[in-house]
Amino acid sequence: MAEISKKLKRYPTDLTDEEWVWIAPMLPGAAPTGRPCCVDLREVLNAIRYLARAGCGWRMLPRDFPPWQTVYWWFRRFVRRFLFHTIHDMALMLDRERQGREASPTGGIIDSQSVKAPEAETRGYDAGKKIVGRKRHIAVDTDGRLLMLNLTPADISDSAGAQLILDAVRKRWPWLKHLFADGAYDRTKLMDKAAYLDFVIEIIRRSDTAKGFEIVPRRWVIERTFGWMTRWRRLVRDYEERIDVSEAMIHIALGSLLLRRIAH
Repeated sequence: MAEISKKLKRYPTDLTDEEWVWIAPMLPGAAPTGRPCCVDLREVLNAIRYLARAGCGWRMLPRDFPPWQTVYWWFRRFVRRFLFHTIHDMALMLDRERQGREASPTGGIIDSQSVKAPEAETRGYDAGKKIVGRKRHIAVDTDGRLLMLNLTPADISDSAGAQLILDAVRKRWPWLKHLFADGAYDRTKLMDKAAYLDFVIEIIRRSDTAKGFEIVPRRWVIERTFGWMTRWRRLVRDYEERIDVSEAMIHIALGSLLLRRIAH
């Protein structure tokens, strides 16, 4: 980080030249008609990353960046084009290949996290965690990289949310076969659907004799991913009203971590 910080102009979240080389080809080009674009898209992405990392509001962006209205307009356009999702998945496959692994994983872990969502359109009450908000159902590979994300009200059970994860994972990562999960996923409907889609779900249970904190094999990987997410203050709670915006913020955070890893 000391070497990277020397290359940055202002904030730790700013894109370095090496990172910009990977992202620039994915950005929309100039329109064939109409007024030419006079906004620096690199500065727009710097502002979005700063907002996600610092957890500030759109109107509180520093004046070093373009006007917040401009940044928000481009952010909405990027969300509609699934740009942040594409950048994240590109960085994920490149990082796996950099580690000497296949681009498409064959094993993963599933789990969920309930967070407060004061501005959400629809919310639910998680009686186990005593939280009113949304639940993040995620699947990660065996190193903790995000593979699939599903946001639901917090009152949706883990097994019900995982069924939607299985449908999406089969289309996005066709070689994924083996999944690890905790006891909350040991449900008949989920296991039947997993067998129908040619998945194997292995339940990793905590030892009955354990006292206090214990690192559970495999499951600690996805808990570390949740820790990476909550380092980005915009993700400590779900401040977004719309689900697609909330998903975009998660892909911005984890995609930025992967991009910095492969670029440096």
